[in-house]
Parts: sequence; C-alpha cells; structure tokens
Amino acid sequence: MAITFYWYPKCGTCRKAKKWLDEHGISYEEVHLVESPPTKEELKELYEKSGLELKKFFNTSGQKYRELGLKDKVKTASEEELLDILASDGMLVKRPIVTDGEKVTVGFNEETFENTWL
Repeated sequence: MAITFYWYPKCGTCRKAKKWLDEHGISYEEVHLVESPPTKEELKELYEKSGLELKKFFNTSGQKYRELGLKDKVKTASEEELLDILASDGMLVKRPIVTDGEKVTVGFNEETFENTWL
C-alpha cells in the first residue's frame, strides 16, 4: 500500500508522526505541505475519504489562521469556500495528513495511527 505523508518538517507533531511511521517500518512518500500543497481537488478527496468535518482540516493553532480571522468564517463558509481557503496556503492545513488513497488521518494520535496504519 502506497502511503503519502503530507508534512511540514519544522512541525513537532509531524516529526512525531514520521518517527512513528519509521519505527513501525511503514514506507511512505513525503510531500512538503508548504512547498507542494494539495490542490483543491486533492483536499476535497482527502476530506471525503476521511469521514471528518472539513473544519478538522484547518490548522487552527497556526498564525495564518488567526491573521485571516478564520475562526468565525469556518462556521459560515460553504464547502467550496473552505476548500478554496485551504488550497490557498499549505500553512492553513492541519498536519500531518497521511493517506493510502482510501484511508486518511489528519494530525497525529498514536492510537489512531495504530488502528489505521498497522
């Protein structure tokens, strides 16, 4: 199973997730979330396969999120608008995102990773 690991190397959570994948012998293709952010179409597909709410894809603790005042916008914006916003800047996307094309995890939770990727 080919796994894609969307991450930002300076992110501590991403480094923890990468270490977990490495320790469990799971191979993956790295995608730098800021240098090569997912397109709107890719984000839509990840969102639909994840089973999560779209707002879970936002990096709510990020500076960019606060600067753009997205806290209120996320509550009222349409799915299309939210996908446009997410696709506009990789720093707005919660990370890491791990997918094998069918399953998707957002963020790093060891139990979730064990249940999904082992």
